Amino acid sequence: MPTTIRALGPGDAPHVGRIYFCAVYEGAREHYSFEQRRAWAGDTVDPDYWSQRLAGQLGFIAEQGGEPVGFMTINPAGYIDLAFVLPSAAGAGIGKQLYAAIEQKGRDLGASVLTTEASKPAKPFFESQGWTVEAAQSIERRGVSLTNYRMQKRL
Repeated sequence: MPTTIRALGPGDAPHVGRIYFCAVYEGAREHYSFEQRRAWAGDTVDPDYWSQRLAGQLGFIAEQGGEPVGFMTINPAGYIDLAFVLPSAAGAGIGKQLYAAIEQKGRDLGASVLTTEASKPAKPFFESQGWTVEAAQSIERRGVSLTNYRMQKRL
């Protein structure tokens, strides 16, 4: 099925929340415990929270058959805050298509370096796109410790 990549808009908050929730709970299952995933994603999808979280971010959403299946965001400093694809759509190149759009947006914004804090399942994806790990780090979400990776790519 062909994938369409378009700019992320304010009306996409419910879709973004659903994709994030599914990707954390299902897609990260092999990498993080249930307690860690619950601390990371919460118990429900809150569209109001996602509307606020997306404010001020630039990004793209991937659709297949008109249904949102993935998204990625970048801020004007070149930080990729969010990068998620539905587990049911994983492995189809959607992340690569979103990333190509995001990297170009970073170049357009004048960034010389892109940065992110990648989860365990996202780390190999970013490495496959030419990123390097700066450091493993332990972060806390709702009193629970999770490991992620501070990464960067020079443009």
